[in-house]
Amino acid sequence: QVQLVESGGGLVHAGGSLRLSCAASARTFSASNMAWFRQAPGNERDFVAGITWTGGKTYYADSVKGRFTISRDNARTTGYLQMNSLKYEDTAVYYCATSGPRWAIMLTEAFYGAWGQGTQVTVSA
Repeated sequence: QVQLVESGGGLVHAGGSLRLSCAASARTFSASNMAWFRQAPGNERDFVAGITWTGGKTYYADSVKGRFTISRDNARTTGYLQMNSLKYEDTAVYYCATSGPRWAIMLTEAFYGAWGQGTQVTVSA
């Protein structure tokens, strides 16, 4: 079972940027789709962005489209989430997750078998 470790979270002012990383422990990462989810206090965990195992296809939640960019470096078995123009409502714990390879990007967490421990992102208004 691949292990995932997120990093890069922190406190930032509204309008600022952060780059999250998701380091995977196994080479199987290169054959896995990857996604970022987030969970704000009192809310369910929501899909943020996803990318296919080749990196050829990405998909974003409407709330982050145009501000966030998901990417991956399979040689480094690491995924990324570049977050720009951050808003107060982006405050949440961010999780990366992987699934088997699919041509489609799944939006439901049930499709993802491996999860990281999460990293806190706090955006001050």
